[in-house]
Amino acid sequence: MLGTLAQIILATFIVSALALLGIFTLSMKEKLLKRILFALVSLSAGAMLGGAFLHLIPEALEISPAGSLRPFIFIIIGFTIFFLVEKVLHWHHCHSPHHHKKNSKHQSFAYMNLFGDAIHNFIDGLIIAASFVADVNLGIATTIAVALHEIPQEISDFGVLLYGGFKKGKALFLNFITALAAVLGGILGFFLSSNIQSGLTILLPLAAGSLIYIAASDLLPELRKEEDTARSLISFGIFILGIGLMFTLSYLG
Repeated sequence: MLGTLAQIILATFIVSALALLGIFTLSMKEKLLKRILFALVSLSAGAMLGGAFLHLIPEALEISPAGSLRPFIFIIIGFTIFFLVEKVLHWHHCHSPHHHKKNSKHQSFAYMNLFGDAIHNFIDGLIIAASFVADVNLGIATTIAVALHEIPQEISDFGVLLYGGFKKGKALFLNFITALAAVLGGILGFFLSSNIQSGLTILLPLAAGSLIYIAASDLLPELRKEEDTARSLISFGIFILGIGLMFTLSYLG
């Protein structure tokens, strides 16, 4: 079990380290950055849906009593929890720093964004932990799905902090410290899942519901805004690629 804990800590730390990517975007031209974010949003949307439907939900059904509606109930609960949290904290996971800039008027918004991201990252840690406790391959697939979503989110969050008046170094530091909440969530999730095995029948469908919510509520609407036919087809192809990646991972090991 200590090996599983080490895997969880490593996975959540890697996801947390993505918060440092913001610094590399400062030298990028705006047009190139938008293209990269657009591709990442498409890929993460497919990976999240694929991770939920091809990994988390099948695993939850396998460890639940045959014919039980419990996994589906907790999928709905997970979906609803993320909706409520986003509503209360005004989480808007938009994937362009400029979109945030238009809506961020005061530094207080930047602090609220940090608080919201800390909770979000903590939940990501719980999701990753539950996946690794159930199965290593499931943990890897879930980590990839979460990481692909974190890249554009962390870049945009870095933009929010800069607009809120923080200096580059402080913004990068605060963004990284907030991201480390995923490690804390991972450790707590490990002990919760390992000491209470029945907890997996709750955590896995909750995780699936949260991934479905993020993909359906935050990512796909962003892709739907694209009006250019060629770019829409490209984004659809990358979206399918994300699902295909999760499908391929389901056959490994």
